[in-house]
Amino acid sequence: MERIIYLEQIKRHLRVQPICVILGARQVGKTTLARQFAAQYPQKVEFFDLENPTHLASLETPLLTLSNYSDCLVVIDEIQRRPDLFPILRVLVDDPIKKYTFLILGSASRDLIRQSSETLAGRIGYIELPPFTLFDIDRSDRLLIRGGFPRSYLAKSEEDSFLWREGYISTFLEKDLPGFGFDVPPKLMHRFWMMLCFYHGQTFNAHEISTSLMVSDKTVTKYLDILAGTFMIRVLQPWFENIKKRQVKTPKIYFRDSGIFNALSSIRSITELAKTPKIGPLWEGFALEQIIDCLQIRSDDCYFWSTHNEAELDLLAFKNGKRIGFEFKYTDSPKITKSMNIALEDLKLDQIYVIFPGPIRFSMSEKIIACGLDALKEIEI
Repeated sequence: MERIIYLEQIKRHLRVQPICVILGARQVGKTTLARQFAAQYPQKVEFFDLENPTHLASLETPLLTLSNYSDCLVVIDEIQRRPDLFPILRVLVDDPIKKYTFLILGSASRDLIRQSSETLAGRIGYIELPPFTLFDIDRSDRLLIRGGFPRSYLAKSEEDSFLWREGYISTFLEKDLPGFGFDVPPKLMHRFWMMLCFYHGQTFNAHEISTSLMVSDKTVTKYLDILAGTFMIRVLQPWFENIKKRQVKTPKIYFRDSGIFNALSSIRSITELAKTPKIGPLWEGFALEQIIDCLQIRSDDCYFWSTHNEAELDLLAFKNGKRIGFEFKYTDSPKITKSMNIALEDLKLDQIYVIFPGPIRFSMSEKIIACGLDALKEIEI
């Protein structure tokens, strides 16, 4: 499956910068995407997988090794294992005679791979690769229950998909996190991750969770930062407008993949999901991720907005000089609310889209449009 949007993004970045970094969760398809890009690259391509002991050993003298690969594309996978390579890359791409081009793959965010932003400013472009989205496939019901990780979504049965996700969670806790350099007790992190299922789509209450886990607020915040930095959880920050109203200042949290949420909640099928009270919040988070990923909105340009006891907006997005609001309603008959009109006025929004399950789209007022999630491709911002 070719993810054309992201292949084009790689091309655009490498036209203007010598280094492109693809970031995303483990097993999300970064390596497959890199190989698809390499297959159409006009020059020679060299691969280094930092989980391969031989490749890792060859980079014990990185400057000597990598300096042999000018005038070709060098792909380095799992860069978070060797963040010390970034200063070496800077030396190479600044060479006034030789031309070096690098495609870097990483399973941790820019915040966790700090050296990339510190040493390569102006020389590097970033792409966040999500799991499969509704722009990649057209089975929203399967995507909702299985999530978008390729091996989970493409599994032969619901049982196989669920088993893969259970194994993914165990491997992530027991091997991946230590591999990233985090000294976190797997069982405690697993309990914390499961507890987050109850806060999905809600403001984060570190003290409440710390009391339940019998750890400090600081530890809980650290665990959240780890899950956010490894693309498991989205921390959606609040937006503050210069108005005379008390506004919510605590971030909301969302699972970035509905399949992982379902695995941690022991939800195995659409039938089971339909019977649980979690269906509303889960669908809201699912739709929010589809909007952000499919409409290519930068995470740094996404917020929620809420005032105390008056109005709220599920997602406030800034793109192309516009302020766009999104409300997510798990209903078959969306209606305009007082809160929407307040948000339009207070935030000076250009448009509000009310996203609900279904394939149709219709205008509710001059600036409020109802759009079924399956009609996502009709949204233009």
